[in-house]
Amino acid sequence: MRKLTFILFSSIFSLSVFAQEANWTQAEKCSADSLEQYIKGRTLYPNWIKGSHYFSYDVKSQDGNHHYLVNAENGKRKSMIKDNEQFVRQYAQITGDTLDAKDIQLYGYQFKNNDFSRFYLDKKGKSMVYDMNTGKLSEIPVEKKVTDRLNLKQSCHSADSLYSMLGSGYDLFVRDNRTGSVKRITFDGKEDASYTYRNSKDTVSTNSKGFWLGHRYIYMMQDMSEVKEISLIHSLGNSRPTTNTFKMPMPGDAGVRQYRVFWYDADRGQGKLLPVEKYPDQVVAMDYFRSLTALYITRRSRKADKIDLCRINVEDGTVTELISEECVPHINLTLFNYKILEQGKYFIWWSERTGKGNYYLYDHDGKLLNRITKGESLVAGNIVHVDTLKREMIFSGYGNEEGINPYYTFFYKARLDGKKQVLLTPGNGNHELTLSGDKKYAIDKYSRMDMFPVMNVLSIENPGKNFKVDQMDGSNLRQAGWHPPTLLKVKAADGQTDLYGLMYLPSHLDKSKKYPIISNVYPGPQDDQIPQSFVLDDNGNQSLAELGFIVINVAPRGSSPLRGHDFYCFSYGNLRDYPLADDKYVIEQLAKEYSYIDLDRVGIYGHSGGAFQTVASILTYPDFYKVAVAASGNHDNNIYIQWWGEIFHGLNEKIDAKTGKTTFSVKIPTNMELAGNLKGKLMLITGDVDKNVPPSSTYRLADALIKANKRFDMFILPGKDHGVMSPYYQNLIRYYFVENLLRPSQRHINIINHK
Repeated sequence: MRKLTFILFSSIFSLSVFAQEANWTQAEKCSADSLEQYIKGRTLYPNWIKGSHYFSYDVKSQDGNHHYLVNAENGKRKSMIKDNEQFVRQYAQITGDTLDAKDIQLYGYQFKNNDFSRFYLDKKGKSMVYDMNTGKLSEIPVEKKVTDRLNLKQSCHSADSLYSMLGSGYDLFVRDNRTGSVKRITFDGKEDASYTYRNSKDTVSTNSKGFWLGHRYIYMMQDMSEVKEISLIHSLGNSRPTTNTFKMPMPGDAGVRQYRVFWYDADRGQGKLLPVEKYPDQVVAMDYFRSLTALYITRRSRKADKIDLCRINVEDGTVTELISEECVPHINLTLFNYKILEQGKYFIWWSERTGKGNYYLYDHDGKLLNRITKGESLVAGNIVHVDTLKREMIFSGYGNEEGINPYYTFFYKARLDGKKQVLLTPGNGNHELTLSGDKKYAIDKYSRMDMFPVMNVLSIENPGKNFKVDQMDGSNLRQAGWHPPTLLKVKAADGQTDLYGLMYLPSHLDKSKKYPIISNVYPGPQDDQIPQSFVLDDNGNQSLAELGFIVINVAPRGSSPLRGHDFYCFSYGNLRDYPLADDKYVIEQLAKEYSYIDLDRVGIYGHSGGAFQTVASILTYPDFYKVAVAASGNHDNNIYIQWWGEIFHGLNEKIDAKTGKTTFSVKIPTNMELAGNLKGKLMLITGDVDKNVPPSSTYRLADALIKANKRFDMFILPGKDHGVMSPYYQNLIRYYFVENLLRPSQRHINIINHK
């Protein structure tokens, strides 16, 4: 009897300790939703005043909401409202409306005649002007607004209205509006390969893929007729479950999207499909630039290792290849970019031919003139602006600032001849740049996950004229219990490559204790999803840490397109396994540096590609990872989106010697092949109407685990698509780690043989 009493006492004691360690109140207190109230109105959102070098912004402080006007030429700031209480009284006298003096919201105000000492407001049927120097708000006569009547012509009509493009069924008909005669001009339209937007007789074709250039009509066809279908069951239908069937090409499929460009000359009554074909199953994209003489397309191979820029002669429909780029194993499609200058006189072209992304200048005929961007470590990003008169461009870049996280965005100005490049945005952080209307000045806002946003203003002509305007006040946030994550710089499994990420610690960390560690993962390769700028929405990692965990989020090799060709292509040919060793090695490094990390209690979780990595990790290192949560995972990339698996894993290309026909095939390793390795606790989650990563991948993994007699947990979220995030979902993750990692329990993993 005494023994039983002791056991009961021990159990109760154990549960009480468990409850203390899993501090749910602290977790909710430190969640993004709870903390948002302490930064609302403080995060600095500036707006340029149209036609000027002034911008305005409002920010909340302890004594209320303040509106500021900033002169970008000298960085000087002044309050737009001299006295909030006085403004509210005057506003009430004029409009009869009440405002909160501590929370004045100004919308729709204007400045006139380049006078920035007063602004104009139209509210409650009244027109007012406020003098910022005297603080006086006065009523003025209401101006009658003149609305310009625009005569917009749809793309279905030629600019002079002589011709209209009509649709019937799947094909196009042209009408000569002078005679009323109608002529059929296409004969190959069909379901899922239609030239028309609406399939009824004599309907104007308003499909945005077709447009007139003079009397020539161009139509960009995307043929999905050979793409196979996939179906989902929507169980939460109003009356009965319904089926959602849609087209989805998968890796190695013979039937994939095809592209055709149709050209028609209405004056001559002649039309044809343009000769744009070069690569089997190529991808064609049309540029937004259009003129009466030329338009441009890019075409790239199915393997994404070759891409061309082509010019279409609008007058006769001939196609000329201007630039051809090859990059093995594949082009960086995230950063690849080009720009047409001066109506096609020059082209700016992005390439990784040096191993890092840079921009190059080409002439009208596709002749290389020079490299534009400079820096051996630079990876050039988006083009922000090109000044053709000054012959210079503004662009974003990564990795060029020594000793700074290579994921941080910086902005540069470079001459098009490649002879000079200047950093516009100094400051150790992730930058956002907003140019004034005339592109002479810019607002630079930058921050880090451990630094509140700073707002500067600078001159593009003279970047040395850089003025600090404001910095977000985070004192209320800190008082509410927020503390920043630790910025990490560690080594990859090769012992050489630097990896970057974040570590979240409990607010009441006791360094004399041992804490389980959880890795929140997403392998990319198109994006690592690690926040670089200050943000509260950190995937719930801080609130998870508050329950008594160390939580990390570190980008492995192959996870990002921002660090150059070799880093980005690390996944190629090894799509399942490439991030696994890095994550394990990072955790082992951190455990050596931080004694409070418990290597005997390691968890891992992720969503989408992160779920794919999560399962691969616990099945590849079953004695290392003890608990895993995987949501919406593409566990079988052979039944996932075509381009993702083919580009990032690789594609076998075979040409038949007799017919010359090219066929493609691919076999990507899956998590199902590792199912027999499971030793720890695994929970699978999926939405049942996920069109991005259909739940079939999760179901197939579950089937493989069942066949291997493995015990696991599974949760279906009815009516949820790929975006499963919700309080319920987030707490599923929290509870699973609390109940299985914080105080790990033992259970049989083999559900048939009970061992």
